[in-house]
Amino acid sequence: MLKYLWTVTQDLFVAVTLVTLMHATLARLCGAKGRRLHAWGIALGVVAAIALAAVKGTSNRIVTSRWNHVIYIFVMGFTLLYLILTAIKGRREGEGGALIALSGAGLSATMIFYALPGVLLYPFNFNTMGEGYLSSYYMVRMAGWLLALILLLVYSRTLYLCALRIKPVGWVSGITGAGALIHAAYCFGRFFAPWVNRAKWLHWSVKYTDEAYGFIGDWMMFTANHAMLFIWLVAVLAAAALVICFIQNVRVTEPYDNPAQRRKLRARNRSFRRMACVALAGVALFAVFMSVVKAYDTRVVELSAPETYTVDDENIYIPMDAVNDFHLHRFEYQTENGVNIRWIVVRKPNSAAYGVGLDACDVCGNAGYYERNGQVVCRRCDVVMNINTIGFKGGCNPIPLSYEVGDGNLIFKLADIIAGEKEFK
Repeated sequence: MLKYLWTVTQDLFVAVTLVTLMHATLARLCGAKGRRLHAWGIALGVVAAIALAAVKGTSNRIVTSRWNHVIYIFVMGFTLLYLILTAIKGRREGEGGALIALSGAGLSATMIFYALPGVLLYPFNFNTMGEGYLSSYYMVRMAGWLLALILLLVYSRTLYLCALRIKPVGWVSGITGAGALIHAAYCFGRFFAPWVNRAKWLHWSVKYTDEAYGFIGDWMMFTANHAMLFIWLVAVLAAAALVICFIQNVRVTEPYDNPAQRRKLRARNRSFRRMACVALAGVALFAVFMSVVKAYDTRVVELSAPETYTVDDENIYIPMDAVNDFHLHRFEYQTENGVNIRWIVVRKPNSAAYGVGLDACDVCGNAGYYERNGQVVCRRCDVVMNINTIGFKGGCNPIPLSYEVGDGNLIFKLADIIAGEKEFK
C-alpha cells in the first residue's frame, strides 16, 4: 500500500498541479472559451493516455522511449508558446485570446499523456504472489493506489477554487508559467539522455567524447540525478499560490452597504481560507508521501548475521534447541565457487514442525527475509509470510529446502544446499 501512495503521488503531482493551475488561469484570462478549450485538452490527454496504456499493456514492443521524446518536444514547444503569448497579451482578466487557450490546452494534454499511462497500468502489474485479483495482496495495493488518486483529486479541486480567487490574475498566471518553465527545463534535460543517442537520432554530427557534450550534457546529468528537485519546486509554487489566497482572504476588501453584506463577505473569505488550508495540507501530505513514506518503504533492511552449525563431508547439522524459540534463524554456506548460500529456519507456531527454505524466492530473488514483530517478511516486496506455509512452494514463499530430523538435530544434505547456488550468484 505504501509503495503506491508515494509512487502515484510522485508520478502525478507535477501534472495535476500544473494542469489545475492552467485551468484556473485560462478560465480567468480567456473566460468560458478558455475553460472549454482547456477541458477539451484535458479530455484529449486522458483518452490518449488510456490508449497508450492499452498499447503498453497488450504489446510486447517497447513504445516508451520514442513517445517520451516526442512528448518532451511538445512540452517544451507548448511551454515556450504559452509564455510568449501570455507575455504579449495575457496580463489582465479576460484579455487572453484563443491562441493562449490552445497553447495551454496543448501543454496540459501532453503532460497528462506523459504522466498518466504508467499510473493506469499499476493495477495490472501488482505483485499478488500468484493469488489473483481477489487476494488481500491485490486489495491492499489497490487501496494505496486509489487513496493517492482520491487525495490528488481533492487537492486539485481546492487548488483550482483558490487559484480562481487570487488577485490580480497576473499572480496565478505567473505561478503557472513558472511551473511550466520548471517542467520544460526538466524535459529538456531528459530529452538529451543519453546525449549521443539523441544526437544520432536527430542526425546531428557530434564527437563521442564527454567534452563535446558541453552544458547540455551537464544539464542532462543534473536532471537525471535531481529529478525530485523539480517536483519540490512545483510544490513550492503551489504552496505560494495557496498562501497568497489565504492572505488575500483574511480581510474583507470589497465594498459593502450594510452589516449583513459584510457578514456574507466574511463567511465567503472564511470558506476560501479553509480551502487554502485543505490544499496546503494536501501539499504537506504529498511531501510526506514523497519523502518520509518513500524513505521508509524503500529502506534497506539489514539481514541478521548467519548462525553457527557443524558440518561434515555430506551433511550440515543444526541443533533443534537452537531454533526452537519460534524466531527466524539464518544460516550460510560458502561454496567452492565463493557463492554464499543462505537458508532460514523458523519453528512453526503451535507445531513441532519447522519452516525451512532458501533465503530466496522465485518472485523476489535472493533479497532475503527478516523478522518483524514475530512475522517473517520479504525484504524486497514487504509481504508478510504465513509461517505455516514456509517450506511449501509458491508465491513469495522461500524456495523449499529438504531436511531430516535425527539425534536432536536438523540435518541438511550438502548436495541440497549446493543445488541452491544458482539462486545466489
